[in-house]
Amino acid sequence: MTFYDEISRYNWDDITKKIYASKPADVERALAERGNVSLDDFAALVSPAAENYLEAMAQKSAEITRRRFGKVIQLYTPLYLSNYCSNRCIYCGFNCGNKIKRTVLSQEQIAIEAEAIRKHPFEHILLVTGEAPAKAGVEYLGESITTMKRYFSQTSIEVQPLDTDDYRYLMDKGLHSVYVYQETYNEKNYPLYHLAGKKRDYRYRLETPDRLGEAGVYKIGVANLIGLEEWRTDAFFTALHTRYLENKYWRTKCSISFPRLRPFVGEGFQPNYPANERQLLQLICAYRLLSEDVEISLSTRESPYFRDNVMTLGITTLSAGSKTAPGGYSDYDKNKELEQFSVNDDRSVDDVVRSVKAHGMEAVWKDWSLYMQSSQIGA
Repeated sequence: MTFYDEISRYNWDDITKKIYASKPADVERALAERGNVSLDDFAALVSPAAENYLEAMAQKSAEITRRRFGKVIQLYTPLYLSNYCSNRCIYCGFNCGNKIKRTVLSQEQIAIEAEAIRKHPFEHILLVTGEAPAKAGVEYLGESITTMKRYFSQTSIEVQPLDTDDYRYLMDKGLHSVYVYQETYNEKNYPLYHLAGKKRDYRYRLETPDRLGEAGVYKIGVANLIGLEEWRTDAFFTALHTRYLENKYWRTKCSISFPRLRPFVGEGFQPNYPANERQLLQLICAYRLLSEDVEISLSTRESPYFRDNVMTLGITTLSAGSKTAPGGYSDYDKNKELEQFSVNDDRSVDDVVRSVKAHGMEAVWKDWSLYMQSSQIGA
């Protein structure tokens, strides 16, 4: 059985109705739970009825996060290797139909980018590509991970979905974590946003975390793209996916991200169901109440003000100093035309670190759990 079999037991419209039918009493019951809440409770926590309980949700989320993770924030930065893509996704700047400059970095160029990033003490790097196996396939990714070993302790990827044996091959090269976003769990409407390319195969993409779990990857990151479909319903199915992964692949860590649609060069797609910052905070808190163990990551898609004010309320991981174009760190101005999307929080790494400290937190530069394990071993 895969997650496709699990999600097939649910109906999108029924879940939407369930969420919007939630009453204040349902939210209060969820907040009274000790330990992880049920999926029914989660539906109440992401409902409109829960918006009046946001302060209580935030307080409980912050308490759980500090008890489980301590006062630490893991920092990472993404390194974009290529913006070639064979998919036509109407919401993405890498869309193969967009008339933008394309490039794929050589290993020598990747090393130059890594050296620029290592001016700061990052130990965790996220390698990102468009989904174009002919330009940035498994062998290229393996070579890139090998190159990263000279500069970083941990390497994660956010690339096209791969087969189980491909993930095992990359793990042998040193792969740590994989982030793969379903974009929307609404199978009926999924083709409306994915007009061409392998990404159009809803089931293959949906079952990617299963292949990752079978391969034994250390951490799996999931998310839905906020703005495509009803975000409350997509959040429910992201929660369902997370709980499924935590139960079935319990040796593997899970992470949730919050990619909200951002401006990009190209077709000018506008979100169908936008969520504001208050509602994004509601999601963050609801996921924390769903799982005390899940890692929650917030990227530079969000504003400095928002990131500063939620980092103590449930977040465990922040990106910093992000550039979303290949070659962006060594020559950013020259490569802005290659961007996947525009960054909202464009503060320097040092400025983000100062903000983390100002909020009583400690910046950690590699996977926090491995950091804690090594500290305990040395104690």
